[in-house]
Amino acid sequence: MPATTSELREPPTPGAADAPSTKRRLATQHVREARDRLTSTSGTRPVFDYELLRQFAQNRLSGSLVTLPLVVTIGALSSLWTGALASGTWTAGALIIHLVITRLCRQFLDEQPSTANLRSWRLRFILLDLFFGVAWTFILIHPLGGDEQSGTFMLFVMLLVVAISSMLASSLPIAVLASTLPVTIAIALNFILKGTLHNYILAIMVLTAEGYFSLLAYRLYSTTLATLEARAEKDALIGELEQSKSISDEARRRAEAANIAKSRFLAQMSHELRTPLNAILGFSEVMKGEIFGAHAVPMYKDYAGDIHNSGVHLLNLINEILDLSRIEAGRYELNEEAVSLNRVVEDCHHLLKLRAGNRGITLHELFEPDMPRLWADERAVRQICLNLLSNAIKFTPQGGEIWLKVGWTASGGQYMSVKDTGPGIPEEEIPVVLASFGQGSNSIKSAEQGAGLGLPIAKNLIDLHGGTFTLKSKLRIGTEVIVTFPPERVMSALAPIADGPAPPTQPALDLALAMSSSSSMSSSSSMPSSSPDDSTNRARRALFGT
Repeated sequence: MPATTSELREPPTPGAADAPSTKRRLATQHVREARDRLTSTSGTRPVFDYELLRQFAQNRLSGSLVTLPLVVTIGALSSLWTGALASGTWTAGALIIHLVITRLCRQFLDEQPSTANLRSWRLRFILLDLFFGVAWTFILIHPLGGDEQSGTFMLFVMLLVVAISSMLASSLPIAVLASTLPVTIAIALNFILKGTLHNYILAIMVLTAEGYFSLLAYRLYSTTLATLEARAEKDALIGELEQSKSISDEARRRAEAANIAKSRFLAQMSHELRTPLNAILGFSEVMKGEIFGAHAVPMYKDYAGDIHNSGVHLLNLINEILDLSRIEAGRYELNEEAVSLNRVVEDCHHLLKLRAGNRGITLHELFEPDMPRLWADERAVRQICLNLLSNAIKFTPQGGEIWLKVGWTASGGQYMSVKDTGPGIPEEEIPVVLASFGQGSNSIKSAEQGAGLGLPIAKNLIDLHGGTFTLKSKLRIGTEVIVTFPPERVMSALAPIADGPAPPTQPALDLALAMSSSSSMSSSSSMPSSSPDDSTNRARRALFGT
């Protein structure tokens, strides 16, 4: 047999509803990143370009105090083999280039990000670093053909210059190469041209050091870029959270306004509906009872009974809606008092016993004897029991059975259970029947439908008491609803007073001591004086007869 469309349709997974929005978000992010790369001058986002240049300028400014002593020291040492004039000229030129770099870095930091020409500033920084590297080349290759000590000095200075330049310009990799490659190439060629094995080894060391520091600078650049991307993602996430929060706040405000409007509407409509309903109920009851005389047509009496029953049903429905609205709005107040759960359930049993008998349903009672009272709202407890028992009678077929149970819970509380042999509720429909105005498939198919408020009201009322509401159901077996009250609401009885003679009271003992003292004082002239212990003993003998 071919499967229908509904049978072939797979049930949606829990995250299926979020999949389209996630895909749209990822697509938007990829498009934005591609657009930023196209408009960027370095292959990254424009915001990252500015941040990288800003970090380059800050590093240059913070390292200026280290670069100045280094230039002066190298110039003074180079005067030993180049002369004072040459070393002084080189020192002045290097300092001028360094001061120009420092000034441009300050100007860049003072300029607004929105008006900064990033391409122009990057080119300036790269050219200045290139000039600075060439300046170091002039001072280091001057002692060409010198001894081994000058070669070691050149290697040491080259490594120092390359290390400092790599650290300070790591956020701009091209500037690192511009400032270090001229020095490295010049020193390596200088060693190679000397033609000795020792110098060849030094040239290899120079090139290896250049590669190492270039790789280190690139690693630092990658780390800085990853940090900027993480910060940008964090800022974007914070923006989305703030936007979601504003949307949720607006939705909550609208929901609160709608709830207030609903409460006002129900309050007004309850008065508008109850006033004519009272007249309908009163007049229909008079007509049904034929108080002012018999009807000319006997059918009118039945019609009046139908009108009265319909009015009672409508009034009960209005009361249920108002109770549910008050519970949801948090304005339902419990009128708590000592309540016997056995008595309330038994009263509800007697009220609905006739209806169950007319449908051929058998009611069974299983009550624990001598149960203490509960501190609860009797009207709410009665309404819970009536709603559960009415639902059981409504959906139990003819000839079925219903069990009412009242007893103790394992934690010391009390429970009430209503179990029937009805058609049962599918497991996926249990949340539906517990929602306001929710009805299951069996209720829709049944000829005796309701408003879907009985179970939600019962659940909310037991929640107000701090209890639990449990619904168990199996198809073609039946349904059981268990309502539990916490141990805090059980009023435990005090222990009885044990029978026996009452112990002596302190005032009687004091009186006996006073009488003994007065008698001893009256006979003190004829009897020898007694100690306080003798007076106490006489008082005890007078009181207890010992």
